Amino acid sequence: MITVAIDGPAGVGKSSVSKALANEFGLAYLDTGAMYRAVTWWCLNQGVDFSNQQAIIDAVLDFCTNHLDIAVDPTNPRVLSDDVDISDAIRSQDVSSSVSKVSSIPQVRQILIDAQRRLIGREAEPSAFSQGRGVVAEGRDITTVVAPTADVRVLLTAREEVRQARRSGQSKMKTAHVGKDDVAARDKADSKVTSFLEAAEGVTTVDNSEMNFKQTLEAFERMVENVLEEKGELDDYDNGQGTDDGFLDGPDLSGDIDNLDDYELSDEDRELLAAGDTTDSESGAPGRKAVGVIAVVGRPNVGKSTLVNRILGRRAAVVEDTPGVTRDRVSYEAEWAGTDFLVVDTGGWEADVEGIDSAIASQAQIAVGLSDAVILVVDGQVGLTDTDERIVKMLRAAGKPVTVAVNKVDKGDQEYLSADFWSLGMGEPFGISAMHGRGVGDLLDDALGKLKKAEKTSGLLKDTNLRRIALVGRPNVGKSSLLNQLAHEDRSVVNDEAGTTRDPVDEEISLGGKQWLFIDTAGIKRRLHKVSGADYYSSLRTQAALERSELALVLFDVSHPIAEQDLRVMSQAVDAGRAVVLIFNKWDLLDDFGRERIERLYATEFERVTWAQRINLSALTGWHTNRIVEAMETALTSWDKRIPTGKLNTFLGKIQQAHPHPLRGGKQPRILFATQPSTRPPRFVIFATGFLDHGYRRYIERSLREEFGFEGTPVQISVHVREKKKNR
Repeated sequence: MITVAIDGPAGVGKSSVSKALANEFGLAYLDTGAMYRAVTWWCLNQGVDFSNQQAIIDAVLDFCTNHLDIAVDPTNPRVLSDDVDISDAIRSQDVSSSVSKVSSIPQVRQILIDAQRRLIGREAEPSAFSQGRGVVAEGRDITTVVAPTADVRVLLTAREEVRQARRSGQSKMKTAHVGKDDVAARDKADSKVTSFLEAAEGVTTVDNSEMNFKQTLEAFERMVENVLEEKGELDDYDNGQGTDDGFLDGPDLSGDIDNLDDYELSDEDRELLAAGDTTDSESGAPGRKAVGVIAVVGRPNVGKSTLVNRILGRRAAVVEDTPGVTRDRVSYEAEWAGTDFLVVDTGGWEADVEGIDSAIASQAQIAVGLSDAVILVVDGQVGLTDTDERIVKMLRAAGKPVTVAVNKVDKGDQEYLSADFWSLGMGEPFGISAMHGRGVGDLLDDALGKLKKAEKTSGLLKDTNLRRIALVGRPNVGKSSLLNQLAHEDRSVVNDEAGTTRDPVDEEISLGGKQWLFIDTAGIKRRLHKVSGADYYSSLRTQAALERSELALVLFDVSHPIAEQDLRVMSQAVDAGRAVVLIFNKWDLLDDFGRERIERLYATEFERVTWAQRINLSALTGWHTNRIVEAMETALTSWDKRIPTGKLNTFLGKIQQAHPHPLRGGKQPRILFATQPSTRPPRFVIFATGFLDHGYRRYIERSLREEFGFEGTPVQISVHVREKKKNR
């Protein structure tokens, strides 16, 4: 058995060297620093009072005795709590900011030192991971306190400015990700409880300030080989888990960017490398604030949506100079004079209508019932109509405070147009021009004054932490029907007429014990440049809704032949980088022959999205809609997934060994290093010595999916070809 102990300050590459060295000789790998993070995570998880040292000590002792386990495989080192992998959890910001409070307690350090000694001693057993070969242990106090009798004891160090550059992910450059004094501050904090800047007696110092990863690893390999040769055991380690093909000498199994020191890198490359080990964080959402709701109602084409856009200060609602453009009731968050409220745009209200016009009027009436106050919009140029008077009767029955907006009073000398509307008995009519903004401020002052006197506030500002789901597809595939089925109410207008939905409709829905924000969109047209008017702006808003969503439920009407237009909509969601779930709607209408036809089509036309889950359902009856939640959660988990850089490079090293890239022009491109700079969707950047064929990239993507999952999300892979630095 051989024990290798490696100590040193932050930023010298202890972990990368230790893992590669252990893998080379078939040894176990022990990261003692991870143990300090693990006990800190446990204290946070148990709600321990960090001002109470005894409480911390008791919690750490309990964790190390009854819950902690360490997996010492150098290719996949893990920290386990009750058999649950917490390797990623212990890297959180909360743990990082609290670990020094725990590690500075002498009794805690003694508990962990005892645990580390037991783990090192365990590797002497034939049944251990290394089968008695030994262990490489790295971390504070390893060479002097934990394993002072180790066969190889090394202090790995480098100059502070070099370590700082490595910690920030940029060689000899500063970045915004890590502050200039980060390493110095960490050294200062750690030096209060341990000494690691100078080697103790009998400890060898290796300064790798001017060494790349390969040179550093070779120095350690020589020290280990010398010890094994003295023991007469060198031959026993020739069949270790390492290989002799030179692959371990490269960066593929190390996850250390020092291996790129010999290659030309751009500033963009260095930014990508710096981002590779960061953790994506979601900004915390503010509390959900209760606010009043104002419904904007009126007969068709009086300018309701124009007024809503004026209140919002942007073109959110679709507007066209024809009746019946707005069909659903659509809520928007608004603010006026420091007051937050919801404004609801509605379709034109008409009496004694049938079909889609009746559904639109019903949605407007529902909006009034759910509101706290109402703005009734009338047309000053047309004057008072019978429909206006019937709307007033409906509003009186609802019992909501009403402000009358006489629209299209564009000039001061047209104020007389408002006089006729006093007869409605709704108080002072306000002459406004929604198009130009004239008089809208006075209108809002009056409406909000009545809103503040309302008995209740019916609205809530949206929870920005909700997962955002877009329902997309070509017109009339059943998007609104599915939204209504999930919401268990008629939330959107549903009609056999294609293109019923015009404005994206946001609806918070409770599914699977969680709240979700669903966005019902207008059907995406086949040729956007050939669409005009309301349909054109609806399509633009649908694209914008897709961009602000996180996951797209792509609907197909399988009762009709799936056309190129359907596949284009699907590709639009994939190209936008959204997580995807495929919904084959109206499946209950198919006979056996129709289902066989769809299966054959799926096998040939959906090759691009074989990674997406598919659900066959009926939005109208609700059949199989209960399967949607699990599919969405799986897809979003994959969309958020990040693979640690070390694990990623180890994996790519293995698949490259198993299936090297074909020779091209007498040369064989080789992967140097890979990193995942971002998630949502997962994006991987591979640094290579030459261009990687598209077929080989597909092989890499397929292998990544087989190893790590990524079900339901696109995976983006880009290759940066880099050449070696020229001697100057």
